[in-house]
Amino acid sequence: MADRIEKRDDVSPKEGLHEYGNVEYADPTNKKYPIDTPEHVRAAWSYINHKDNAAKYDKGDVTKIKERIKRAAKKHEVEISED
Repeated sequence: MADRIEKRDDVSPKEGLHEYGNVEYADPTNKKYPIDTPEHVRAAWSYINHKDNAAKYDKGDVTKIKERIKRAAKKHEVEISED
């Protein structure tokens, strides 16, 4: 499994940079799901677990995003429920 997430046609990475800045993202390709603070980690986990959001990615990319969020949760000492 490659580390790179596929570019999505329905988003602009510039929007993520504009809204959140140059922070760590669970989806760095598309600048989605910032994981730089405990609040962002919780939000990212919640959003990626919504079926409509996850459906925008292939299964492998969802797995990568979730793994990145889990690592960030551990780093920021945030408890998240397993999927």
